[in-house]
Order: sequence, then structure tokens, then C-alpha cells
Amino acid sequence: MKKIFIILSIITLFLLLTIYLLTNPLMSSSNNNKPKIPVNKDRLYADVKALTSIDPPRNFNYISSLNQSADYIFSEFKKLGSDVEVQNYTVEDSEYKNIICSFGPQDAPRIIIGAHYDVCGDQPGADDNASGVAGLLETGRMINELKPQLKYRIDLVAYSLEEPPFFRTKYMGSAVHARSLAKAGVKVKAMISLEMIGFYRDEPGSQHFPVFFLKWFYSDKANFIAVVGKLWQRKIVKQIKKSMILGSNIDVYSINAPVLLPGIDFSDHLNYWNHGYQAVMITNTSFFRNPNYHEVTDKIETLNFDKMAEVVKGVYWTVVQF
Repeated sequence: MKKIFIILSIITLFLLLTIYLLTNPLMSSSNNNKPKIPVNKDRLYADVKALTSIDPPRNFNYISSLNQSADYIFSEFKKLGSDVEVQNYTVEDSEYKNIICSFGPQDAPRIIIGAHYDVCGDQPGADDNASGVAGLLETGRMINELKPQLKYRIDLVAYSLEEPPFFRTKYMGSAVHARSLAKAGVKVKAMISLEMIGFYRDEPGSQHFPVFFLKWFYSDKANFIAVVGKLWQRKIVKQIKKSMILGSNIDVYSINAPVLLPGIDFSDHLNYWNHGYQAVMITNTSFFRNPNYHEVTDKIETLNFDKMAEVVKGVYWTVVQF
């Protein structure tokens, strides 16, 4: 009996440690005094509409469509009266663009918020990733409108070529950007990748997971947003998770896991990891909930702009609380 008790105790401790390491629990997730952050869901809708209406779709085969997307993002950033630059780079004799908008003290260490604007194949890409770009633009508008005191330089970066066939190659826009920062010796406090923040469902069983046991730790309803980091990034993930919770009215979960777990490195943040920068992904978990992933059905009508607005509130609050 004593031996069985010891074995059960070890198993229990192992499970508790696993839960602690994966989920990064907070002592309290409630806050009745949310900051007033006037995120405008009509502007979010307009941004997604503008990008998803571009024809042909904004993939690597159609440079003119990618340029039209980049021009839209550039013009929206310019309205904010901040420094905006275009980072041009060439792949196979074609020119692609990252668009960068900066706020705060220019010589300070940086916080990078990024989202890719290209799509995979011939589809509108509402959730993947017009939603992330819309969140990026609205975060910039909030910084411009509310004019917070910023300790760090904030760079909002819209990337090209995140999608296949360039994913995990040196030609990803985020790889180009991260490489340029490392080469220049730029100090980066944190990088946050906005990857699919628009699709939600409240039905039980609508959320799926890369491995079965995660369903023991997380909701099976696809109505939350997730902060994703590597196994040993607990501090930065917990900090961002806490700020997201305090600044918004959406359920926020987090995971710290090995990159071998499918989905952990499935976006632009992976390129900042490659240069030793702290980087996380804010995501609705992509194809683990959205059946429209990389399909022609990834349309604006499938998005929940109320929840998107809450995510942007959390992102803004995270940025200003660093």
C-alpha cells in the first residue's frame, strides 16, 4: 500500500508540474476596473475588408496584389503621423516589402509587434492573416490616440512572405527583419506575433489540440485567445498573459511548450527566436479551431469582431505596460 501511495504521489506531482509549466497559471484573472481603450471594431472590419477584397489574392504569385496590400498598410500607418518606412528585399528577381511604423523614443530598446499580410494560395485570408494586420493597425491607432508614455520604442511591422513556399526560409519578411535587427545590434525587449485573431466559437468541442492531453488543461470551446511561447519563456509569457487579461474582456490562456509540439512555432516569431530574441505568438490557435484555414472559405463573414476588438485592447495594454 505504501508503495502504491508513493507511485500515485509521484504521478500527481508530475501532472501538477506539467500543468504549471504548460499553462503558466496566474493567481487571479479577474479585474473589474478595466482600462478604457476605445478600439473601434468598425475600423477592424474595414481593414479586413480592404485586404480580403484585393483581387487576385495577395500571395507571392501576384506581386501587384502584395504591393496593393503594402500600400494600404503604409497609408494607414502614415495617417498616424509617425515614422513609417519600407524595408524592401528581393527574392528570385521580385521585390517584396515589410512596412514598419515606429512610436516612442527612437534610441530605446524595442518592442516588436508583427503580423504577415500575405496569404497561402488563392483565398481571401480573412483570419489568416488579415485579422492580425487589422489588429496591428488598430494598435497603432490606439497608441496615436491615447498617447501613452512609452519606455521603449514600439515597432509595428507588417511582413510579406510568411506563407508557403517561403515559410521557414530566409526569405520570410520576418526573417529579413529579424536578421537586420541582429546585424545592427538592436536590443529587443520582446516580439509579439499576431497570427489569426478573428475566429471564435462557443460550442463545446469546437476547440482542438495538437496532443490529446491538452484538453485536460484548456477549454474545449474555441472562444479564447492564446499566448504561445517556448518551454523556458515562462516569464515573458506570463507577463504578456497578465497584461492581456487586465486590459481586455476575453479569456486568455497560455502555453509554454517545446517547439516540437505542432503549432508552437507556426508564425513569424520563430525568426526572432533564431536570433536569441524573446518572442511569443498571440493566436486563436489557427487550424486547431478554424475549419477555413487556407481555404477559400476564410472570409470576413466568419470573423467575430467583438472578440477581435478585445484582443487588440489586450495587445495595446500589454505594449504600454512594459
